[in-house]
Amino acid sequence: MLSPGLRLYRFLRGPAPGGSESISGERPSGRLAWLHAPDAAAVLAFRPLMARLRDERMADHFLLTCAEPGVPGTLAPPADEPALAAAFLDHWRPDYGIWASGGLRPVLLYTAAARHLPVVLTGGTEPGLGAGRLIPRLMRGLFAAFRQIFVTDQTAARAFLRVGAPPARLEVAGRMEEASHSLPVPEAEREALSRILGTRPVWLAVGVPEEEEALVIRAHLKALHSAHRLLLILVPASADRIPALLRDLPGSYGLEAGYRAADEDPDEDTQVYLADDDEPGLWYRLAPLTWAGGSLKGAGPMRHPFEAAAAGSALLHGPNFGPYLHAMERLQSAGGARLVPRGEELGDVVGDMLAPDRCARIAQAAWAVTSEGGEASDKVIAAVSAILDSKGARS
Repeated sequence: MLSPGLRLYRFLRGPAPGGSESISGERPSGRLAWLHAPDAAAVLAFRPLMARLRDERMADHFLLTCAEPGVPGTLAPPADEPALAAAFLDHWRPDYGIWASGGLRPVLLYTAAARHLPVVLTGGTEPGLGAGRLIPRLMRGLFAAFRQIFVTDQTAARAFLRVGAPPARLEVAGRMEEASHSLPVPEAEREALSRILGTRPVWLAVGVPEEEEALVIRAHLKALHSAHRLLLILVPASADRIPALLRDLPGSYGLEAGYRAADEDPDEDTQVYLADDDEPGLWYRLAPLTWAGGSLKGAGPMRHPFEAAAAGSALLHGPNFGPYLHAMERLQSAGGARLVPRGEELGDVVGDMLAPDRCARIAQAAWAVTSEGGEASDKVIAAVSAILDSKGARS
């Protein structure tokens, strides 16, 4: 039975979004963590948290729901109706829940609280809920469903407290963002190549689709006018392109090329060093400047932009963000990447960015972005640990 406040809320809100498609399939055996995200960006932020929960044996399986339709690897949450909310929780029987802030669903959360399902809210920015703000008791009861409420900053904390969030369970934890995407680096290989390269300036073009190869090579030719020892490490999107590039670089462009898989080291005569896409962490560490292949002629970067940022390599990119819109917007707003709107400008930008101070400023801003989110994740992990301890469910 719905409380009078919930009935009034449903009347003011109108029809509830969602459906019943998530109430199907077999519940896996073992500990099941239920994570709910309002959109695709929150799903990405959940991925490293899920890895930690699994590594620390706090979850065997994950039920990931997302209010944004069509996000890969997620189910749509049930419509915020009593029967569907009850059927969803009875079917999946999660051991605990973690909700990313945004799009709170009162009926589903009240139903979870009635079943004594502990839920943690993370990344709270503002309470939302639209018509629910007109019903103070509804908001207070809604927050009672959360074992812990983690908000992003003091402004968010004040907003939650104004509508009834319990102070004892509210804490400022910052944002839970995507992982830093720091990639492994074979240190022996890095040191050996670093000695070979010495003081040569180096830039990297990674995940370059065939449509962008010519513009990257022409940009390198242009940049060579101002830095004649400049080395381009070129990692095409497909290894199938390597034979053609080994032929065309000297034949069509007059550039001396070497190939990593052929055990060729980049000597003083090598102007373009070709590599397969199996050691990206090594190349990011060797090159202080990286071009995000696919961001100009493709549908977006072929590799995650945080990879370069986490390794300290300044990122250049085109106007196409593809699946990494949220990550690129974060880097842009922090000054952690530089846009190259047209292919013919890439050579000039590379030449300009060879100045160490310019690279360092962008790389430092990008690194700061990729290192965000650690504190919030730590606090969520601690909250889940406390939940499992209180249930006597630690393995």
